[in-house]
Amino acid sequence: MSTNQELQQFLLNPFDWYRVQREISPVSHSQTNGVWSVFGYENVQRTLSDYTNFSSSLAMGGGGDISNPLGASMLSSDPPRHRQLRSLVTQAFTPRTIALLEPRITAIVRELLDGVTGSFDLIDTLAYPLPVIVIAELLGIPQQDRDLFKLWSDAIVVGPRAAGMAGRDPQQEMSDYFLRLIEKRQRYPDGQKPGGDLISALLAAQNEEGQHLSIVDVLGFCVLLLVAGNETTTNLIGNAILCFDEDPVQWTKLRSEPEALLGSAIEEVLRYRSPVQSMYRTTTATVELGSQVIPAGEPVIAWIGSANRDAEAFPDPDRFNIQRSPNRHLAFGHGIHFCLGAPLARLEARIALGELCNRFAKITRIREAPLEPQPRTVVYGVKHLPVAVQGG
Repeated sequence: MSTNQELQQFLLNPFDWYRVQREISPVSHSQTNGVWSVFGYENVQRTLSDYTNFSSSLAMGGGGDISNPLGASMLSSDPPRHRQLRSLVTQAFTPRTIALLEPRITAIVRELLDGVTGSFDLIDTLAYPLPVIVIAELLGIPQQDRDLFKLWSDAIVVGPRAAGMAGRDPQQEMSDYFLRLIEKRQRYPDGQKPGGDLISALLAAQNEEGQHLSIVDVLGFCVLLLVAGNETTTNLIGNAILCFDEDPVQWTKLRSEPEALLGSAIEEVLRYRSPVQSMYRTTTATVELGSQVIPAGEPVIAWIGSANRDAEAFPDPDRFNIQRSPNRHLAFGHGIHFCLGAPLARLEARIALGELCNRFAKITRIREAPLEPQPRTVVYGVKHLPVAVQGG
């Protein structure tokens, strides 16, 4: 087997490696790159939530600017800045805002699936375009620019070369585009035309001290929402079908009680095949973790995908069980950095999976087409997923 084939197999199935690491070195240090890796549930949870010892800002290049908008986002911030950003953003990106999207998301899913029979690529047909359309409409992005935004978000996650953007800077290109949109919204205060979109709401948000989000803050959130929202939801939907393809009994069970089981089924997909497999932190002080002493200023990877398969937290962790309860997975993070977009990803996945349940008695992966994984360990999913379907 070639090195490339071995890498492909590892990216498709890192779970055996996770299990070995949890058993022999649950907190380990690489002499090659100097990075510490954390594999067990309890220690991953602490790494994600203990912001006093494990900094997001230091790990993610916090304090960004127009050329590095993700560095200015909540993802790359520690308190007190994180608290200020989140309190302002949540005024615009509210649970009510997300809930109101349900009819439109339902219509989009049905439009994407109408006319589908026999076989199709689940990623190209549904899992990829759905979040792109939803987020583009939220942000007021014209239809003709949607493919650009998917290209940019892919390039940030998997790297410019892998996304077909060698020699280009996706963050800079996105920044230039969003700055033009923000400038247009600033000309129309108080939600007047062409307001009514999320960018206008972000610009209008104000806390008790009268503070507003800066242009760089708005820019950072738009880029974060686009990148995280696209990749997470696309992979969540694709990973769900991979899970059900491996265990068709669970699909039959879901179709028998969709209203009762859709929610727990999505949570189990999030645990079993987490769309985000790892997150980065940097230690701010010497800290003891899992009997290891990690000095200050050290890079740390919290392996979420491993924590979600830890037998100490989940009975029979390598079994896909859509009725699992409780299910305290870490797929959306933990603590102050718990993913703000989690309700939107869950809503999109619930509607998409529900519509697939309604339409198809069977969904089977076409095995003649080999799976091609996303090319980095931070996310988990496949680029294409050809499936054969039988009507319900």
